[in-house]
Formats: sequence, structure tokens, C-alpha cells
Amino acid sequence: MSLEAPHAPTDGLRARVENVVEVIRPAIQADDGDIVLHDVDEATGEVVVELVGACVTCPASDQTLKAGIERILTDRIDGVTSVRNVGETFAPDGPIGAPDPGEESPGETAVSL
Repeated sequence: MSLEAPHAPTDGLRARVENVVEVIRPAIQADDGDIVLHDVDEATGEVVVELVGACVTCPASDQTLKAGIERILTDRIDGVTSVRNVGETFAPDGPIGAPDPGEESPGETAVSL
């Protein structure tokens, strides 16, 4: 199966991204996850997705996002510069869904040792 997204030159960036996401979706679903396309910024080339299902708790989801989804989209679609998971909005330096560094989670108390 080819990962090339068929498209006419007049297709917008979002349409081309949607086509490629539909091609790679079955591979993600095979591991009980899924991908939801939230936004495509035509000016910057940033694609915002949400990894759902088993991807939420999977320790390899960052690899799936960067080495898989981002690489495929940037390689195959001129204009795509990066892919960001909506979970990264709150924790750009940590795993998906992790609290901000230094921020206590509800119900946790800082303890000095």
C-alpha cells in the first residue's frame, strides 16, 4: 500500500493531510489507538492531532507521533513542517497527559526527603 496521498494540485493543505491520515489510520488502529485531526495551520505548516485510545497511555506514543506520523506527513506533503499532539499543549517536555514540571497533581503533596 502506498502512503502517497492522491490529490490534485488545487487541493488545500488540510485536504492533503486528511488523505494521508486516512492512509496511516489503520496502522494506528491495529494497536487499538486512533488519530483525530484537529487543525492544519496553512501559514506555518503545523498539524495538530490527538492520539486517542491505547495511544493515550502508550509509552511509545511520542515515537509514533514524531518518528511515524510527523515523518510521513513532512516527507509526503509539501508545506507540512511539524505535527503536535493536543496533549503537548500542556506538557511540551513530558509524556502525553503529564502535568507541567513542578506542578503538583490534585491529591498529591510535595514531600522532601
